[in-house]
Amino acid sequence: MSQKPFSLSPDLKRLRDEGYFVQIRGGFLVMRDVPYVDTQKQVRVGTLISSLNMAGDVTQTPDTHVMHFDGDYPCGHNGAPIQQISHQSGPMVLGNGVTAQHSFSSKPEGGYPDYYQKMTTYAAILSGPAAVLKPDANARTFRVPDEEDDSIFNYTETASDRVGIGALTERLTAEKVGIIGLGGTGSYVLDFVAKTPVREIRLFDDDEFLQHNAFRSPGAASIEELREAPKKVDYLKSIYTKMHRGIATHPVALDAGHLHLLEGLTFAFLCIDAGDAKRGIIETLEALKISFVDVGMGLELVDGSLGGILRVTASTPAKRDHVHAGRIPFEGGGKDDVYASNIQVADLNCLNAVLAVIKWKKIKGFYRDLDQEHHCTYTTDGNMLLNGDLT
Repeated sequence: MSQKPFSLSPDLKRLRDEGYFVQIRGGFLVMRDVPYVDTQKQVRVGTLISSLNMAGDVTQTPDTHVMHFDGDYPCGHNGAPIQQISHQSGPMVLGNGVTAQHSFSSKPEGGYPDYYQKMTTYAAILSGPAAVLKPDANARTFRVPDEEDDSIFNYTETASDRVGIGALTERLTAEKVGIIGLGGTGSYVLDFVAKTPVREIRLFDDDEFLQHNAFRSPGAASIEELREAPKKVDYLKSIYTKMHRGIATHPVALDAGHLHLLEGLTFAFLCIDAGDAKRGIIETLEALKISFVDVGMGLELVDGSLGGILRVTASTPAKRDHVHAGRIPFEGGGKDDVYASNIQVADLNCLNAVLAVIKWKKIKGFYRDLDQEHHCTYTTDGNMLLNGDLT
């Protein structure tokens, strides 16, 4: 992790300056080499782990007084467990390579004002008994960790670790995701995928980002940006590269001359409505053994209101037969559809993208998947959600 939080946050800087071995791992502040006493009255060292509450590169007031600890349960100098901080015990995989065996609770009146007070308070509770048995036992080791800025994000992602799903989020870190088509649904897919720690996001679209696109994509383009008529991939990268470092753009149509650009992907989202353009892409993805999700939207203007169906069809190396049995249309679509001319359906674009991203995360084991459906439809009239092609 970058050194910036330690230079910009007075509490973290003070911890380092006073010799505590502290580092940031994902959304956690970690203090290593903290001496404590075990039940055998032996002095050992463990690791204190706190969730981090940050605004950019600067720490905020700690969001909880609870602290995790990796080590045996700490005791007084007589070997009796320190019960006044007891909270929970049991192996915990916190994510980002961080594990713990216990959590402690010691809450001062008004809570902890900063991370210096929180970390040093717990360090003193644990190391005090150790100093009785071994006078030179001290958490202030003046050992500075080697910091590696290997995060795919430009700033610390604290949300997952704060709610205990960091280990689940790690299942996505090796992913190389392709998003084919950056119209309404594809742009929302990017919005959600860019907030996950996937290693790479490849964007494929040869169209320009024009006025109608602004009304069915996340965020709000300025009139100055629209006047420049940028490529969709470039416009969207300029937004999401502020957060995610792994975005690559390909302003091309995925025809026979460009299908090699799919090589190396681990997953793909097909978000193009022209069915005849999909065949070569899908055949290539299948040949490369790449799992994918294809999305579709069929709208109908009847009696002055819109109705229709959203579709999400998944394909994995273990199940592809349904794709060629009519689930994915390889004909039709394009500019003659009502969807292509009616731009005020950003909510349906977003919902279609949500269903697609949820399915991707289910395939990767992030979400529980009891039915393992490979085809799902949502009908606006009646709010009906149906699953099909189960495994």
